[in-house]
Amino acid sequence: MKIAMIGTGYVGLVSGVCFSDFGHDVVCVDKMPEKIATLERGEVPIYEPGLDAVMARNVEAGRLTFTTDLAAAVDGADAVFIAVGTPTRRGDGHADLTYVMAAAADIANALTGYAVVVTKSTVPVGTNRKVAEVIRKTRPDAEFDVASNPEFLREGAAIDDFMKPDRVVVGVESDRAQEVMGDIYRPLFLRDFPIVFTDLESAEMIKYAANAFLATKISFINEIAALCERVGADVKSVAKGMGLDGRIGNKFLHAGPGYGGSCFPKDTSALARIGQEHGVPQRITETVIAVNDLTKRRMIDKVMDLCGGSVNGKTVAVLGVTFKPETDDMREAPSLTVVPALVGGGARVRVVDPHGRKEGEALLPGVDWQTDPYAAAEGADCLLILTEWNQFRALDLKRLAASMTTPVMADLRNIYSRDDALAAGFVKYEGVGRATAPAPTDATKDAAE
Repeated sequence: MKIAMIGTGYVGLVSGVCFSDFGHDVVCVDKMPEKIATLERGEVPIYEPGLDAVMARNVEAGRLTFTTDLAAAVDGADAVFIAVGTPTRRGDGHADLTYVMAAAADIANALTGYAVVVTKSTVPVGTNRKVAEVIRKTRPDAEFDVASNPEFLREGAAIDDFMKPDRVVVGVESDRAQEVMGDIYRPLFLRDFPIVFTDLESAEMIKYAANAFLATKISFINEIAALCERVGADVKSVAKGMGLDGRIGNKFLHAGPGYGGSCFPKDTSALARIGQEHGVPQRITETVIAVNDLTKRRMIDKVMDLCGGSVNGKTVAVLGVTFKPETDDMREAPSLTVVPALVGGGARVRVVDPHGRKEGEALLPGVDWQTDPYAAAEGADCLLILTEWNQFRALDLKRLAASMTTPVMADLRNIYSRDDALAAGFVKYEGVGRATAPAPTDATKDAAE
């Protein structure tokens, strides 16, 4: 089948590349000539493990091309996917549909025969009907159907998520549209991955409801973590005990500095706004948002307390600033709350992140970017772990502690234990959801020996 993918951001590029790997002919469209030129050179403008290899394979096979010419891409396409940005609108928290509606109008003008216009972008309930209205108004004679096909890709694992999904959700209104969408996803159907066909509104709501539920699990465990610190419990043990219950599951129960990224902050905000507009306030989701904001602020207090109440004049080595490992995405990352507070408090901040610098330089002014964790920790007063990149999971803690002026660690991802940190020479260690314990004294060290 011929597919046109409008938008080569994260969702559009990953989806277009993976559809071509299914054997479809895919043309990815973007208005930015420099981005298309980058893709035509075989360069991937985002960091996503494995994407470059899959892209190269399908470009070489002739199934995947890139262009700025939307009309040429849409001409003769069986399906046209809209995968443009829907950022949070300033002022009201709603999703900004400007790019979606502009794409719909452009597609209408380019249609030369029947096609299914598929919304891949995350959009509020009712958007697909508005897309249909825009197309009909622009081209009353257009022959088309609309479909809703929300994405469920995790950054850092997107290729696997696309090729081996928990489910594919498709909202349609006609048998013809369902047949086209079924043919597009036939490679998954043949391997028994669930394809859920439903109505447009339900498909749109599934995306928001799923992300809000996952965000709820994160905020819940972060609140439990705060309580664990007060009562002397360990949130990792608590989460393990909870997660073994099949009704709960162990995913998204990892306490940390709060959620971020391109989906959870935007989608929870949009769902809360949808509820308000329809007179059905989403109280749980609204609380999830508030708890997440408080969690990020609480991390600042942790670092300040470790540093004696102030970071003024002190050096803080920060390991990881992307919102999660295996991505270069900085959107709504906890680091965007924590690091500016440290800089504003007078700290000298050194940052190490394998892929965060490209976006981070503009978002985190006033920091010193380095490539080596040990160099960043040299002479530092605090080591702060914000993102659990694999490179940071097996560091030589003795070497780090010995090189620091004041060896204290704020491990906001709980990748080390307090015992190991203190035994290695750190005088203070603070995780998330772990009771505070004093540093070992000379007497306790002698007794242990």
